[in-house]
Amino acid sequence: MTFNKVLDGVKTYEAGKPIELVVREYGVDPKDIIKLASNENPYGTSAKVVARLEEVAKNAFVYPDDSMYELKEALGRKFKVDETNIIIGAGSDQVIEFCVHAKCDANSKILMAKTTFAMYEIYGKQTGATILKTQSNEHNLNEFREIYKTQGADIIFLCLPNNPLGECLDSKDVYAFLDEVDENTLVVLDGAYQEFATYKDGKKAIVPSEVISKYSNVIYLGTFSKAYALGGMRVGYGIAQPEIIKNLYKLRPPFNITTPTLASAIEALKDEEFVFECIIKNFEQMKRYEEYSNSKGFKYIPSYTNFITIYLDGYSSKDIAQKLLEKGVIVRDMTGYGFNALRITIGTDAQNTKVFKVLDLVL
Repeated sequence: MTFNKVLDGVKTYEAGKPIELVVREYGVDPKDIIKLASNENPYGTSAKVVARLEEVAKNAFVYPDDSMYELKEALGRKFKVDETNIIIGAGSDQVIEFCVHAKCDANSKILMAKTTFAMYEIYGKQTGATILKTQSNEHNLNEFREIYKTQGADIIFLCLPNNPLGECLDSKDVYAFLDEVDENTLVVLDGAYQEFATYKDGKKAIVPSEVISKYSNVIYLGTFSKAYALGGMRVGYGIAQPEIIKNLYKLRPPFNITTPTLASAIEALKDEEFVFECIIKNFEQMKRYEEYSNSKGFKYIPSYTNFITIYLDGYSSKDIAQKLLEKGVIVRDMTGYGFNALRITIGTDAQNTKVFKVLDLVL
């Protein structure tokens, strides 16, 4: 059987290893396994969301409200935008897919950092578009400018903060760059970890209402998977001018998120106190990873997210990640990105204590 030729150059996205795999392959007791590879919220889901899910479970047979009015209204209040500025996706990566398919074909170009969220390139290659990358791994706007000036682009992706490395541009530098971009180029500002970056340093904050009012060619993406602890529910959103949203809607399938997902996202927005507490704990615990790295002489990337990337000079990150896996600690080996490093989600106090203990043993 033959398939679309563009798929020959598309790599399959590799998700973090599931707990079930470690149980099955290494015989580790499930309650002894720590999963710190997928940047999930280690504090669980808000109790208010859990209670709401129990209420709506009885309506699982009913299609969700496809207008998603209540969720859009809540997001509109939060971000001070109109409901016509919002599109909801099954995770923000579905909105990324909409953006790419709305703008690109085999004659298009997509510009991104050398090391960034893998789905930008995967979705781009599905359309046959040419992928342009900077030489620097982290976001270097001068390199973005040079490539854009000489080669152009139909879409530019800026991941703020950047996954999988953790660095983040200052918003003033982002806006200065946007001033130089042609209005026919769609710029995607991926704010999946913006709640963390904004708390740590206000200079990193991207304000959706400001950015879309000034730049008609920009879409801001957010998600409930990280700070709001709804990774298992798969819900994200895009905020842009109505012209962009209307065209993305042409690609959106009906009922693209579920009844429980819709209810959980609406409820999560009502419990900002839970989110705030999780973010505070995240950065308190991140200091322990920084101190641990310093004690071992390991370099790390200062992070504005809920994970940290640590270089393992003198060791093989692939080997260390495998040994940790065998002992029930799941982290992300960065060898596939060209780094001898581990990306570790910041866990709870108890989880992190165990990580350091097992790391000491393995090292």
